[in-house]
Amino acid sequence: MSTPIELKRPSPHVAEVWLNRPDVRNAFNDEVIAALTATFRGLAQDGALRVVVLAGHGKAFCAGADLNWMRAMADYSWTQNRDDAQALADMLWTLNQCPVPVVGRVHGDCYAGGVGLAALCDVLVAVDSVNFCLSEGRLGLMPATIAPYVIAAMGQRAAQRYFTTAERFSAAEAQRIGLVHELCSAEQLDERVAAIVQALVANSPAAVRSCKRLVQDLAGQPNTPALREDTARRIADIRGSDEGKEGVSAFLQKRPPGWLAS
Repeated sequence: MSTPIELKRPSPHVAEVWLNRPDVRNAFNDEVIAALTATFRGLAQDGALRVVVLAGHGKAFCAGADLNWMRAMADYSWTQNRDDAQALADMLWTLNQCPVPVVGRVHGDCYAGGVGLAALCDVLVAVDSVNFCLSEGRLGLMPATIAPYVIAAMGQRAAQRYFTTAERFSAAEAQRIGLVHELCSAEQLDERVAAIVQALVANSPAAVRSCKRLVQDLAGQPNTPALREDTARRIADIRGSDEGKEGVSAFLQKRPPGWLAS
């Protein structure tokens, strides 16, 4: 029996997390939620890790929630529904807190909760024929648990439209509103993802982790004296770090930095 998530480690610095339910277009259920949570909690403890690729086997990245799972939820009590939704919210938070960049590899359909997974990615590459849809409104539901991440990725105005209309929108539209960073053909997808992974692995591991945290901590914050003091402290800390000193020395000496040798 196949597992709902496949974890690959092509190198000590790179992890690939594959949604592995191709027969249902990688629709998720409670098993997928638990497996993603456990997988990303484990990866967060890996000090050698520099990047995670999030992808899906089969014809689609993720088509949202599994229909059989949704049928079962129809008979849940309010408390059971709340607990189930809390597990999903906690899974999304766990992925969001991954200390290294997550690169999304999106192909085929990307619907509902799949859009939430896509929005969590720090860099999102999509095939130019992908269809996106926040379809919950058609089912009498709402995209509540994924909302913080989707709104942050596409902005309030776009979210107000696509949350309420439940329209399908193209990969080009997803790029226009900021959800997708880069579009490519299906034949180019693996090449483009590999190039981004290579770029991330070439950078200072500590700096990349710090830059990701910097964006998360500062997004939406007012530029107050306290914030300016915080950013000054951060740059002073990293300038004085081993990798900060090594990076500047390597640049001035026109040689590869030590982290590339590792």
